[in-house]
Amino acid sequence: MQQHSPTTSPLLSLPGAVPAEGRDEGVAAHYGDLFREQRALAGGKGFVDLSHRGVVTVTGDDRLSWLHLLLTQHVSDLPPGQATEALILSAHGHIEHALYLVDDGETVWAHVEPGTQEALIGYLESMKFFYRVEVADRTAEFAVVHLPAGSIAEAPDGVVVRETAHGRDLFLPRADLESYATGGLGGGPAGILAYEALRIENHRPRLGFETDHRTIPHELGWIGSAVHLQKGCYRGQETVARVHNLGKPPRRLVFLHLDGSEVHLPGHGTPLRLAADGDGGRQLGFITTSGRHHELGPIALALVKRNVPLDAELLAGDTAAAQETVVEP
Repeated sequence: MQQHSPTTSPLLSLPGAVPAEGRDEGVAAHYGDLFREQRALAGGKGFVDLSHRGVVTVTGDDRLSWLHLLLTQHVSDLPPGQATEALILSAHGHIEHALYLVDDGETVWAHVEPGTQEALIGYLESMKFFYRVEVADRTAEFAVVHLPAGSIAEAPDGVVVRETAHGRDLFLPRADLESYATGGLGGGPAGILAYEALRIENHRPRLGFETDHRTIPHELGWIGSAVHLQKGCYRGQETVARVHNLGKPPRRLVFLHLDGSEVHLPGHGTPLRLAADGDGGRQLGFITTSGRHHELGPIALALVKRNVPLDAELLAGDTAAAQETVVEP
């Protein structure tokens, strides 16, 4: 995945803010109390600064019919205000982009992984042909702010909102981000680590974390939520249909409960092996994302080979790990 030049959030100046690292650089990892922030989000309170994410818009009369030809999701008749998510695949069906979309009646708004918007826009521009569409990078103008499910905070007037079962994403004018945070409209801030722990708990994959250069949607449970099986006419569709109708994906996403006595969490890419085989065993998969949950303790998502037994005890590096099925083998 392309590395990005981070957009540094003004909210890093808030009391207690500790900067995030890696792909989430530019926003706060936490504001001094990870578990308190998690509990607030789980209870429908607070907000998360996701202003490092890319924001892309598509305008023009043909925007939905055109995107319908390029995306894995059925969007030709997408009603205004209805959120959806979609992927762009390679010709071989491997995941290249993940878009989180809403149409406001005139414009399709999408937020994407930090730093991926340039490559995404390059691809979209190359596919415009004679369609009446305009694609724009709006990252410098708009910041994504997440309100958790159950939040009663109101979105500021005129702000585009993308509402899902997991909460609401606001496309807030970037110039208003600091006043939104300090004005108390969304409650207290929660860092990206709290947001990520709840994402892991909910088994929701993320591009560049749960994906590598050969990931296909079936491995992550993205069929249905991001891939519509009753539509054709998009790049990689043949692979999607063939695996769905004739076979099984080579790997599957699992949720892991990690040994809570370990001080350090196994990071992205940590090899997974059968516990019975020890350190010398054959690698069966790898950690994709790990985190500390306020109730469950250390948890992770991982990709493992499809034939790994469902009840197998695993080792993530030297950390014991018990698996729960996310994608059926």
